[in-house]
Amino acid sequence: MRKQYHFRNSVQGLLMWDVSRLIKLAQNITVTEVALSSIEELDEEFWYDLGGAKPTCRNVLEHTALINKADLSYPIILCHEGRVMDGMHRVCKAQLIGLETINVVKFAEYIEPDHVGVNEGVKSVELTDKPKN
Repeated sequence: MRKQYHFRNSVQGLLMWDVSRLIKLAQNITVTEVALSSIEELDEEFWYDLGGAKPTCRNVLEHTALINKADLSYPIILCHEGRVMDGMHRVCKAQLIGLETINVVKFAEYIEPDHVGVNEGVKSVELTDKPKN
């Protein structure tokens, strides 16, 4: 699996969570289902809203390839507020193939980020990493 991070803006600056750590923390959480219609990120600039990669045709194609390869047998990870921390490509695939729900694990409380006040340049490098075959 390619190294992945979840980013979120805050008053403290850009926050960054290591997705590998989130997966480990979520291992014992009961899997439930949520309606895709409840996932707000479907109507947001999820991959492009923090000033990183631009939605060029090439970048959209890279995300399309990741969507096509997404494995829906793994639940997505939601923060305690119900926001997607991992699995947006799976969300898109589920929507694309016409599912109405998706499996999720949701943290009951706030998970501290791995880094606070992350430099935008670091974010750009992380998001442009190509998946390894």
